[in-house]
Amino acid sequence: MASSKLLHDQKMTLFSPYKMGKFNLSHRIVLAPMTRCRAIDGIPRSAHVEYYTQRATHGGFLISEGTAISPTAAGFPHVPGIYTDEHVEAWKKVVDAVHTKGCIIFCQLWHVGRASSQVYQPGGTSAPISSTSVPISKRWRILMPDGSYGIYPNPKPLEISELLEVVQHYRQAARNAIRAGFDGVEIHGAHGYLIDQFLKDGINDRTDEYGGSLVNRTKFLMKVTQAVAIAVGPDRVGVRVSPAIDHLDAMDSDPFNLGLAVIKNLNSLQRDLGNQKLAYLHITQPRYTAYGQTESGRPGTEDEELRLMRAWRKAYEGTFMCSGGFTKELGMEAVANGDADLVSYGRLFISNPDLVTRFKIDAPLNKYNRATFYTPDPVVGFTDYPFLSQGNTMKEPLSRL
Repeated sequence: MASSKLLHDQKMTLFSPYKMGKFNLSHRIVLAPMTRCRAIDGIPRSAHVEYYTQRATHGGFLISEGTAISPTAAGFPHVPGIYTDEHVEAWKKVVDAVHTKGCIIFCQLWHVGRASSQVYQPGGTSAPISSTSVPISKRWRILMPDGSYGIYPNPKPLEISELLEVVQHYRQAARNAIRAGFDGVEIHGAHGYLIDQFLKDGINDRTDEYGGSLVNRTKFLMKVTQAVAIAVGPDRVGVRVSPAIDHLDAMDSDPFNLGLAVIKNLNSLQRDLGNQKLAYLHITQPRYTAYGQTESGRPGTEDEELRLMRAWRKAYEGTFMCSGGFTKELGMEAVANGDADLVSYGRLFISNPDLVTRFKIDAPLNKYNRATFYTPDPVVGFTDYPFLSQGNTMKEPLSRL
């Protein structure tokens, strides 16, 4: 990793070009993957074409919303899939439109595991799968298809043979994404979803080779990453993890060393693949939660957050992306200090389709409306946020969002 002084001397900013493997980026502001619930029957629509094209810039980088890898993978209403030919054909329209603007786009491969309900499973009666039989606590609620909120059910722990089938689902989904024209894929191993349910010792209570030690708990992620990297090429694969995030009860007794273990294994995999680098590692800051503030208070202080992130950043041999509550100022600071190569933005990119331009000229930002994040409406809260040229903007506070 280049020293902070060198980065400062070179005046690295969010607007500095960056070479992410074979991809030449014109800036470092990335559209974060976010669930939006607009894909009726799991099929991306014309609204998706507009949504992603609105946020595309020449040399920019977008990561799609979480995209289900199989019929068992969903845990929200109206999330898109990437496991049928119909999904592939629908995504082609989105990807082609984004490419027309000279932008790069990856597909986030998603399986929610126990963060689902029977209603989202094939036939409507099966229990969701996980590393464990323990459900997510009643502290959390699942969004149901009718807009109400329910309790998470008891999941079914995967047998090893079933687990290996899921690995193949990830591999095939990655191949489908490339067939749809995506430039690459991001493996979602964060935020309490299936892969994270194996990583965290607060969830994973297995006594077989996929539970117990750090080596065992990271094995599922590594099998998925290796299978996907071999299928589509390492330089087309990103990995997202959140060692210090407790979303959906995803707690670990030692997030620092969990993060280091994941990174050590990813570095080793890159060497095993002939010293071919993965596209990037994407880590969510400890301060993030889905509700915009720290839930548990862990790890507790900004200094501790920085210690974790900088240690992980230093350890990883490749492109390092951060996300979680960044403002423009915090993003500029992260890049200038060498704490991140790329910074992904979620809520601010939802409400500001031209976020890159607004950041560049320090223009006012539209405020986001959290109530419209997860609705099936193809326009409201999705494609109707105004561009700067359209006016009606309101300045968002510069504090963490």
